[in-house]
Amino acid sequence: MSADNNSNILLATGRRKTATARIRLIPGGSGKITVNKRDINDYCYHETLSKIATAPLTTVDAREQFDAVIKVHGSGPSGQAGAISHGLARALEKHNPDWRIPLKQGGFLKRDPREKERKKSGQPGARKRFQFSKR
Repeated sequence: MSADNNSNILLATGRRKTATARIRLIPGGSGKITVNKRDINDYCYHETLSKIATAPLTTVDAREQFDAVIKVHGSGPSGQAGAISHGLARALEKHNPDWRIPLKQGGFLKRDPREKERKKSGQPGARKRFQFSKR
């Protein structure tokens, strides 16, 4: 890449559960998306996961306008797909502020705050209790 092309690259971070996705969105691309140096369809092994991950691009009809290089770690496949989606939405908003409204209506800009609840002492799980015996 040339030096003037690097200035157009959009950087964003997306998070979901304990997954973190670092997005490099390159305008003027052919629609190629790589996740951890693999094609997105290979990485997101289920069709539903790849649809969740690329939903912001589909919402603003920009699937073929950008190339994306994504590095994601933490959580599992579902959390990572959500993190990719969140990061792509943030990068798209940086590129074109007019896309904020459709992305916001789609719920892509909100960070999903749900996390795993911690296990408490004196019980087997976060909410489960040991069996109570009266006698």
